Amino acid sequence: MFVISILLLIAAVVLYFVARANDTRGLKLGALGALIAGVFSLLGSTLYVVSAYEVGVPVAFGKVGTPMTSGMHLKSPFTDVTTFSTRPVDLNLSDKDVVEVRSSQGGVMYAEVTVKWAVTPAKAVELYRLAGSEDAIQQRLVYPDSREIVRNVFARYTSEQGYATDREKINAEIGDLIKERLAPRGIAVTTVNLRNVKPSDALQGQIDRKIQQQQATERATEAARTAKAEADRRRIEAEGIARANKILNDSLTDKVLMNQCIEAYKEASAKNPVYAVPCGGGTGNPLIVDGSKR
Repeated sequence: MFVISILLLIAAVVLYFVARANDTRGLKLGALGALIAGVFSLLGSTLYVVSAYEVGVPVAFGKVGTPMTSGMHLKSPFTDVTTFSTRPVDLNLSDKDVVEVRSSQGGVMYAEVTVKWAVTPAKAVELYRLAGSEDAIQQRLVYPDSREIVRNVFARYTSEQGYATDREKINAEIGDLIKERLAPRGIAVTTVNLRNVKPSDALQGQIDRKIQQQQATERATEAARTAKAEADRRRIEAEGIARANKILNDSLTDKVLMNQCIEAYKEASAKNPVYAVPCGGGTGNPLIVDGSKR
């Protein structure tokens, strides 16, 4: 714009002298218009407006100036301004950018991660020197560092921890390490989300076989436990019967047997005639019951 303003001012001067020599009113008006346009263009080249949620880095003749916050700023016509957005930006490591990781056991998995980052305004000059543009910040700093940290963290865990049991712990560890790595460079990482972890086909086959082996082991263990319980039940039952038999054997004396025999035939004589019954295994006198009843 500065070059345009200079050209307009030169055109205004030329038109003015031509109009003065020829006394032409139209050329005089043209010279006036070129002068006004040149002045506004010159003013425009010395003013720069930084939009909200942006920070500008001025560069004049290869020298980087102080960061420019949002608002209107005066600058040299020879100063170029590179702006960076301070709004959070999502880096999605998925699809073709999915991170291939290996567990501590060597199993291959695919991790999908989203890193939400933003430029720290006070560090805009350092970021300009490191990358040069907003897109370059993501491609040269956030992208490679995030992938490296994701791989390093997963390498400390087993496959099962990576895709199942310790996902939240791994996510927190990845977030802390990415923040720690990028913060000194002027990149504020607000959120790291480990969205999905998918085992490779080979690892999935190993997982399926392990599950089948565990299920077979559980079935065998349950069968052994059932058999042991049944054996214990039978043993306890047999021991109970043996103890009962011993008690009964110890308690059945001759007098007890004689008394039971008498009681039994008393009951029988109430319904049927009983004449003579030996009790006590043939020893002693026979029991005589009145058999007149019918």
